[in-house]
Amino acid sequence: MVGEQLLDIAEVAERSGLAASALRFYEKRGLVAPAGRNGLRRTYHSEVLEHLAFITCARGAGFTVAEIAGFLRATPGDLELRTRMTRKAEELEEDIARLIRMRDGLRHASTCTHKPLVECPDFKRTFQPGTLSDPLGPVPVDQA
Repeated sequence: MVGEQLLDIAEVAERSGLAASALRFYEKRGLVAPAGRNGLRRTYHSEVLEHLAFITCARGAGFTVAEIAGFLRATPGDLELRTRMTRKAEELEEDIARLIRMRDGLRHASTCTHKPLVECPDFKRTFQPGTLSDPLGPVPVDQA
């Protein structure tokens, strides 16, 4: 990669928000590779930041380091991996639905006047599976 800027480990850590120890761990696991060294410090090609953004997102979504390593090596012909990806996408959809219900319940609870709050029918309704409200706002409140 001629002319590409190399970043030392401290700069990669700062720009990615990860500790240098996390970078070394990901390197040991084969998720990232250094471009070389500048003295005693590892250097990386700038595209490592994109890999790290993916890794951070995937870790936040509950993927293991081994699963992420598999994704990074995946080819279009890897049918088993594609099946696992589809299954994980379905799990994430369920997680998203659950988190939206929680968000909506908390938004409602922040303004609800029902006593006790947990007995409010609108509050209870936000936690029922399959009840997705408007993603731009809270569940409508009927405080009559």
